[in-house]
Amino acid sequence: MRRRPGRLAELTSSLTLRGGCLVAAGVTLVLLGALLGERSLVQVAVFVLALPLLATVGVARARFRLASRRTVSPARLPRGQDAEVLLEVTNTDRRVGGLWAMSEQLPAELGPRPRFLVERLPSGATAALRYPVHGARRGRIPLGPLRLRLVDPFGLVLRTTSGVDTATLLVVPRVRPLGAVSLSGGAGGGAAGARRSLAVHGEDDVSTREYRRGDDLRKVHWRATARTGELMVRLEEKPWRSSATLLVDTRERAHVLDAAAVGPTGDPAPPPDTLEWVVEAAASIGDHLLARGADLRVVTEAGDLAGAGLDRPGLAERLASVSASRAADLDTGLQALRRVAESGPLVCLLGAVSPADVAALVRARSGPGTDVAVLVDVAAWRTAPGRGGRRPALAPGAAQELADRQQQAAATLRAAGWRVVTAGPQDAVETVWARLGSATTDAEPGRAVPA
Repeated sequence: MRRRPGRLAELTSSLTLRGGCLVAAGVTLVLLGALLGERSLVQVAVFVLALPLLATVGVARARFRLASRRTVSPARLPRGQDAEVLLEVTNTDRRVGGLWAMSEQLPAELGPRPRFLVERLPSGATAALRYPVHGARRGRIPLGPLRLRLVDPFGLVLRTTSGVDTATLLVVPRVRPLGAVSLSGGAGGGAAGARRSLAVHGEDDVSTREYRRGDDLRKVHWRATARTGELMVRLEEKPWRSSATLLVDTRERAHVLDAAAVGPTGDPAPPPDTLEWVVEAAASIGDHLLARGADLRVVTEAGDLAGAGLDRPGLAERLASVSASRAADLDTGLQALRRVAESGPLVCLLGAVSPADVAALVRARSGPGTDVAVLVDVAAWRTAPGRGGRRPALAPGAAQELADRQQQAAATLRAAGWRVVTAGPQDAVETVWARLGSATTDAEPGRAVPA
């Protein structure tokens, strides 16, 4: 940070309250001295007025050159936790610094704005300043720039300038500890990380499936196509690991934003709304699967979120930037789902869904395995007691309509062989995940996923 040379307007300083009072007193003494004919009053007034003037000249002529660096610990802050920022301010000028009053510019959700006072910092010396931040909101949050206030020794004149250097605080979704729940039933649903292959014995018994948009036409199996009457493609032999796909519904219209509902008992930082709950669930389930060696793909209504080769830190970083979208349906995400979800279970984290969304989702099933869906109980979130703030009340019958639509969606998915659970404001992610271990489907009554 260094002073920018230029116009007189950039060099002028503002009087503090003390300086303004001193100027007012000097002007008053001048008027009284002139009115009463007392030369001594005028002399005192000149002395009083000279102090702010000299202070203004001194502060305006002050030259400085600073460098700052910020280190955040921990580098990835889970939402709801605290971090410490180390702000190192170095005097890179050849002169000793003056009296510097500094403040760090921060968004309000990180906590109070930290203020520091540094006096006569030697040339080349570094002042280590520390302040805490609270990760109340997920995302990439800027830290800085540093604002410097130059004050004269009498506190009469204040001059403010800001730097340009900033840092970024990465607040990632919380990862909740999940128990072992086997999402078995399809190819790749065996032991985590187990290598398998699709055997190709010959032209007649080659493994095939229906053609999907985006498939390579060179893989079309014409003999199977002629036999079935549908365009079929062959599955080539290839080694692969157990895999899973997460479909995360982040549509604004499907969620209750800023609900501030009272969360599970004992949770110091419950999700503030349904979107945060869904993102936290995606982070927890995805981290759980990746830790067991699965290949994970994450899809939203906007398409594939991260692509292949996603790891645990990469998943947290991608989900940290997820926000509510303006998409009206899940079509783009379902198209991406058809391209990537060829094997392994499909885990859907959904907000309020329409019958058309559910019908399209059933048609886009990933394979023969049992897929699961978590439906956020939007009606319960809208009517739950809040932690503060005002939420618009639901129109008469609107809550019942939302509840009926959710029950219809759950029934349709269960009839198609899905395992479905709901999540209300009092349900923690780990509780809902455990429920998946005992959920049953209408297609398979009484049969539970082994936990």
